[in-house]
Amino acid sequence: MATQLGERPVTHNGQPLAEERGRAPDLALEQGGVRRTGWLTFAAVALGIAGTLNTIDGIVALAKSRFYTATAVYVFSDLRTWGWIVLGLGVVQILAALAVVGRAQWARWVGMIAAGVGALVQFAFMQSYPFWSLSIFAVCILVIYALAVYGGSPKRAETS
Repeated sequence: MATQLGERPVTHNGQPLAEERGRAPDLALEQGGVRRTGWLTFAAVALGIAGTLNTIDGIVALAKSRFYTATAVYVFSDLRTWGWIVLGLGVVQILAALAVVGRAQWARWVGMIAAGVGALVQFAFMQSYPFWSLSIFAVCILVIYALAVYGGSPKRAETS
């Protein structure tokens, strides 16, 4: 920021710059980059875990395992159909998590859409194993939050 003669330079929130505090400047730290990077890492890991759990969920459903309740009534079709849906969703979530790790901007949107669809699918799939579905639902909601709030372009974060 521009300062007048005799004033000490400060960041956008009024704090002294790193060199004024007696340490080397760190742009990422000065502009909240550490928090942003932490949330993006969390989102990528959580999306990868949700994708892995959904993939396992789909494989188990396709194998006609006795893991699920036998008396479950689904929104439409049967356990085998839901197995394919959840398996496909899990693969998309894993790929989106890998792209978020690579810091691709399109991955933010794909990750939010995959997590949103994952939350809805788990909500509809809840009849087969309720606690498991609610757990994955909660992870998907946290992923949406992390990508929506902290997943923006670093250039935009530096200018705000």
